[in-house]
Amino acid sequence: MTPLANSLHPESFHPHSLPPARAPSRVVIDRVGPEVDRGRFAVKRTVGEPLVVEADILCDGHEELDCRLRVRAGRSASRPGSSSGGWLEVPMACVGNDLWRAEVTLDRIGPWQFDVVARIEVYATWLRDLARRTEAGEPVAGEREVGREIVLAAALVAPEKDRQELESLARGFDGDDWIPLASAPRLRSLVARWMPLPDEVRLDAPRPVWVDRRRARVGNWYEVFPRSWSGVPGRHGTLADLADRLPYVQQMGFDVLYLTPIHPIGRSHRKGMNNAVTAVPGDVGSPWAIGSADGGHTSIHPDLGDFADFARLRHRAAELDIEIALDLALQCAPDHPWVTEHPEWFRHRPDGSIRFAENPPKQYQDIVPFDFGGSAWRALWEAIADVVRFWVGEGVRIFRVDNPHTKPFAFWEWLIDEIHATHPDVLFLSEAFTRPKTMFRLAKLGFTQSYTYFTWRTEKRETADYLVEVTTPPVNDFFRPAFWTNTPDILHATLQTGGRPMFQVRLALAALSVGTWGIYGPAMELLEAIPREAGSEEYLDSEKYQLRHRDLDAPQNLSSFIALLNRLRRQEPALAADRPPRIQSIDDDCLLAWAKHDPATGNTVLVIVNLDPATARSGLLSLDHTALGLDKQRPIAVVDLLGGAASTWPADQPIRPVFSAAQPLLVVRLSPAVAP
Repeated sequence: MTPLANSLHPESFHPHSLPPARAPSRVVIDRVGPEVDRGRFAVKRTVGEPLVVEADILCDGHEELDCRLRVRAGRSASRPGSSSGGWLEVPMACVGNDLWRAEVTLDRIGPWQFDVVARIEVYATWLRDLARRTEAGEPVAGEREVGREIVLAAALVAPEKDRQELESLARGFDGDDWIPLASAPRLRSLVARWMPLPDEVRLDAPRPVWVDRRRARVGNWYEVFPRSWSGVPGRHGTLADLADRLPYVQQMGFDVLYLTPIHPIGRSHRKGMNNAVTAVPGDVGSPWAIGSADGGHTSIHPDLGDFADFARLRHRAAELDIEIALDLALQCAPDHPWVTEHPEWFRHRPDGSIRFAENPPKQYQDIVPFDFGGSAWRALWEAIADVVRFWVGEGVRIFRVDNPHTKPFAFWEWLIDEIHATHPDVLFLSEAFTRPKTMFRLAKLGFTQSYTYFTWRTEKRETADYLVEVTTPPVNDFFRPAFWTNTPDILHATLQTGGRPMFQVRLALAALSVGTWGIYGPAMELLEAIPREAGSEEYLDSEKYQLRHRDLDAPQNLSSFIALLNRLRRQEPALAADRPPRIQSIDDDCLLAWAKHDPATGNTVLVIVNLDPATARSGLLSLDHTALGLDKQRPIAVVDLLGGAASTWPADQPIRPVFSAAQPLLVVRLSPAVAP
């Protein structure tokens, strides 16, 4: 971990000002980490994940230092709703060059904070120098009184019981065995506890940490349009239909089922097939055009069922260890009840009409956006918070948030904090395909996870660089990437032309590199790859605007391959623990190699993908043995995790794997070979 920023000394002063009222501390805490924007935002961790804190701590002279990490659950006392408990102190150790480190595991979800406290350890310094003088044969009689005074200084501020013990021990300095007495652990402990601390310093303010449940960091997502899961061509699917077909999703190993919006769909300006501006009778419209006479954001589309059906779906999913995620799309169809009930929540043209949403050249005639900064903004924000609370009350604990970058930053910080105040287990996935710094800002504001640029990273160097960027500090202290192979809006050109091998490559890239990944199904496993028109990333006959019926038993289905990837994510500790990928050297411009290593178990998984799977390729692989816990002098035992075959790689030479369209990737477990 790299320390990130400097802390302010609490008694610093301008060099040209008057001297301070009392002498400043001689101890300085510098470059504390992890921290996000000097503590403006929380560092993110999950339950059971270590929080490793580092700081440069130094003092003029040669005194011994006592440095401690302090952590506690709750918010800073300066913030409303503070519920901070007592501090837990963990000693910090100097690991060299004045860098101090401590590690602690946070055991509950919600807000935490940490502080770093440092001081000169007067008694320890005296003992160290006493030992050096004794070893050098110098007279130490004069040190007896110095040590006694330090002990008595601690006794002056200690409570009665400890004061009496310290005074008794101080009298022992008169005896012949005073040096062993001075070094006794009990005396050292008492003095350290009660010694006055004129040189104690700490951070300018405790640093916030937010701890999520594990699914915030590791999850396998499957996106569906419930209306397409009836199993009968032409019939509108229901939530009950989807509940009956959940074993299909469970067998692929997905643990989060993300439902596109399930609310009533507007009829005014409804879109037709393939985003036609004018709908014809029978067109079902876009689920993101929310609201009609049947209700709004707290209603269920009547063709999908009712709340009893939703509860049945959620309970059936729970039986299969699947969690339901709901789309949170903060926009309305023109006939949403709020448009007439609360016209003040929308921005109007001079003629009184409401402008529809657009992102030129895209136009969304079936959607009107909220005015988050209008005169009634406070009531609007509260109404949206009530929508989230409503679905939380229906058992939803994960929300995929549609286009959050088009709403105010301040709104998201308020909303997420408002929900977390009573339900800290709620997770928010940001669908913000926008500028990098905007994506990062949303993550800092509280979004649990974020969509990424993974879909558009297709070349070797850019993909390797991106993997490192989003999985290592400082970015991964606040940003958790979710890699999606496809979405209803994004059919990348590589999938349009690459065929089955490219689908396998993109699936393995997403599933085996980061903690959270997802697919839009069944489009992905059924190899759907036809764009609406040349140069478009939109699907032809997009499910966004029509019902789709698929044959889930089609012979080309990649469901068994996807199931294998998700099984490896659970079974291999290096993948299950979401370790950062370590890029490995392979001398071909289209072969990307990375490994994930779990030091606790020694488990190492190596993945190599051919980014140009239509072309046969081979490359010379050179492993970073030290980073992967391998011995350069020992052969490597290799298990093919896709095919099951075992082999041995020699210790003293690189390997040259070969790839073809029939074998576009390699996934192997590496371990030191057992000597014969």
